[in-house]
Amino acid sequence: MDGDTRHIETFLEMMAAERGAAHNTIAAYRRDAEDLSRFLATLPSQPTLADAADGHLRIYLASLAANGLSARTASRRIAALRQFFGFLIAEGVRTDDPMSRIDPPRRGRPLPKLLNEDEVGRLIAAAKERPGIRGLRLHALLELLYASGVRVSELVSLPVGALLGEDGLISVRGKGAKERLVPIGEPARTALKAYLPHRLKFAPQGGTSKFLFPSRSRAGHLTRSHFARELKALAGSCGLDPNRVSPHVLRHAFATHLVAHEADLRSVQRMLGHADLATTEIYTHLVDDRLQRLVEAHHPLANRD
Repeated sequence: MDGDTRHIETFLEMMAAERGAAHNTIAAYRRDAEDLSRFLATLPSQPTLADAADGHLRIYLASLAANGLSARTASRRIAALRQFFGFLIAEGVRTDDPMSRIDPPRRGRPLPKLLNEDEVGRLIAAAKERPGIRGLRLHALLELLYASGVRVSELVSLPVGALLGEDGLISVRGKGAKERLVPIGEPARTALKAYLPHRLKFAPQGGTSKFLFPSRSRAGHLTRSHFARELKALAGSCGLDPNRVSPHVLRHAFATHLVAHEADLRSVQRMLGHADLATTEIYTHLVDDRLQRLVEAHHPLANRD
């Protein structure tokens, strides 16, 4: 009997003997604990129930939501796991409660949506067809976001100097002023080359700006809200539900599609700027069956015309 199984059985014996839990309650608690144990074993770090951190539990709950578990059922499961981890502390198996930092899911809110590769392709194609310099800017923004997975705040505030020559790299200053280098593919580089000669037409009066995407806003660069509005309008123009599309959804699409194409998780972590690999591990569980059937040898950025 392995450690997880032993802890689960002891917990269930306590629930039956000391608390008089009904048979159906015992069966539900067993399913919940065993499901979590199986899930933890699929993570790269393979934590056990005795050493799982709150980050691992957030990944688990996010995977349940992505697979359609209702907020009501998730709340019941969280309640069961709180009982279980409380028991482990009482037994001296653990000294901390990872569930203490887990908030119950909000009921009645829609689950987050993920765009598939075809839908992202439709968005980018629609941006490419937009006329004028605003079309060039929007196309460059989308290509760069999907090529790099940067946060929208990082994207709109990129200095023009973040483009590092012809090496296909951009320098991104993220949370905590930490700097990271992110590679971008040929489609993004091509879109940027088309946009750059027109960049200063968006600059404040005087025609100079340090930003890659300047504007006449108080910050001096394109705002997140303006980009988000343009993105939703673009989604509507190509038959996508605007409520499913946002810069953050495209960041998720970047990471999920890379993982679907068997990218190294550590590399994805570095590109996203995650401090903890556990945050990145969620993308191994957001890849649905349809995406898995589309896996090819390379990320679609390498092959898209």
